[in-house]
Amino acid sequence: MSGLARALVQAGKLTAQQADALGKQAAAEKQPFIDVLLQSGSIDARGLAVFCSETFGYPIADFTAFNVGHLPQNILDIKLAQKQRVIALSKRGNKVAVAISDPTNTHILDQIKFQTELMVEPIIVEHPVLVQLLEKLGKTAEENLDEMIGDDLDIDLSEMEAAAPAAAEVLNADIDDAPVVRFLQKILLDAINMGASDLHFEPFEKFYRIRFRVDGVLREIAQPPLAIKEKLASRIKVISKLDISEKRVPQDGRMKLVVSKNKAIDFRVSTLPTLFGEKIVMRILDPSQAQLGIDALGYDPDQKELLLKAIERPYGMVLVTGPTGSGKTVSLYTCLNILNKPGINISTAEDPAEINLPGVNQVNVNDRAGLTFSAALKAFLRQDPDIIMVGEIRDLETADIAIKAAQTGHMVFSTLHTNDAPSTLTRLMNMGVAPFNIASSVIMITAQRLARRLCTCKQPVVIPDEALLEAGYREDELDGTWTPYKPVGCERCSGSGYKGRVGIYQIMPISEDIERIILAHGTAMEIEEQSRRDGVRTLRESGLVKVKQGLTSLEEVLGCTNE
Repeated sequence: MSGLARALVQAGKLTAQQADALGKQAAAEKQPFIDVLLQSGSIDARGLAVFCSETFGYPIADFTAFNVGHLPQNILDIKLAQKQRVIALSKRGNKVAVAISDPTNTHILDQIKFQTELMVEPIIVEHPVLVQLLEKLGKTAEENLDEMIGDDLDIDLSEMEAAAPAAAEVLNADIDDAPVVRFLQKILLDAINMGASDLHFEPFEKFYRIRFRVDGVLREIAQPPLAIKEKLASRIKVISKLDISEKRVPQDGRMKLVVSKNKAIDFRVSTLPTLFGEKIVMRILDPSQAQLGIDALGYDPDQKELLLKAIERPYGMVLVTGPTGSGKTVSLYTCLNILNKPGINISTAEDPAEINLPGVNQVNVNDRAGLTFSAALKAFLRQDPDIIMVGEIRDLETADIAIKAAQTGHMVFSTLHTNDAPSTLTRLMNMGVAPFNIASSVIMITAQRLARRLCTCKQPVVIPDEALLEAGYREDELDGTWTPYKPVGCERCSGSGYKGRVGIYQIMPISEDIERIILAHGTAMEIEEQSRRDGVRTLRESGLVKVKQGLTSLEEVLGCTNE
């Protein structure tokens, strides 16, 4: 006889024969005693709740119209809650209040106390109301996901699961994960369709947020139920071949999304433990970006001519500079794609390789294993290279080897994080590279930024001449032959007024005059003054040209260039 049956018999609410018969029926039908009791009509739900409250001394509460969205998350496992018919209502200090309809189920109360390491305070709720709350609680996450997903999903992730057979077993082990799987597929497809460069999955105490970086700006896309954060993180980690049991340290991985028979897109995945769970950032690595061609990147005709002339030289060093996210990798790979011919041996060292380019020997740097940029460069020099690309010059050793490679008959491409082209030369000197080595190896430096491109909904705008002069235009340029435009916003650009991005470049060939300044340990300011005399436009001036062409707005150029 169950504890609840015994209590009802002792109180005279049931006879021993009734309790025994109901107990046997519950066992035969494999149902909880309380369900069979209420179905029999021996006592109603309200009467049973009042009896339990008075008999066991627990408070009673009415949760008929309660919104389960306000319940605290992650105190109790949802499956345990549904199986044992309990709901965590609130947590204060070292106490947790739980809704329960059968207070004689002391086993589950002890289990909650053990799992949460909190004191348990039971609150009596009418059994049908508790069952309804549990149903809502179980369905809320899936229903919300289904609403977000819709019915227009057509995507193939089979290659991901084929790459990780063990992962497929984990993912298919629980049918409840299906909405999460479909939701992730939908998010990835949306990111690709929107032209996003990064996806951010961010858990916080009260909500879970997903943001896309589109045209360099983060946009909030969805706030899925907080309850799915663990499943979503596990799903991403499994298909990225990461350790799903390790949640204390950052991890890096990769995954491939098969969009169609002819197109697959790689994602670089990074996890980071935060206060309320793992934040995951996914970088979209689209190989088609390297196939755009130099004309699509936004070089002005004279800049394009200078760049092509430099990269087609037999040896020397070309440096691309700019902050993170300014398109340096795409520019380098566009140059490599131009040079990628059967008679040329190209090797690259990157951290990690972001774009897969057939015909190019790409190496992922692994500092832990000892495969640093400098170690890879040394190995390249024994591999009969024609062209070498180093992902980034970070230290003197890497710089020295790269410069010696450029001096000994190899074409070397690399990147540096500097604000403009002239300061790159002084940065190399500050790293400890001898001025005569810089002067004899570096043949060109390009600095770049990415500005948002105006959407087709753009409209002309009147800007006072004073503002244009202050921005950097000369008086003779304000001749009325061109019109600046402003962003407006439409359905195509999601109301932002911008769609896509255009490059702003500073192309600085190393002239003999600049070489002399380098050899004399000149400053960045002296190099900049000489480059101006050589006809090199600053980033701001190149951006102002894009405004005259109607490609971007003046505000955007002022925001992404310093003057």
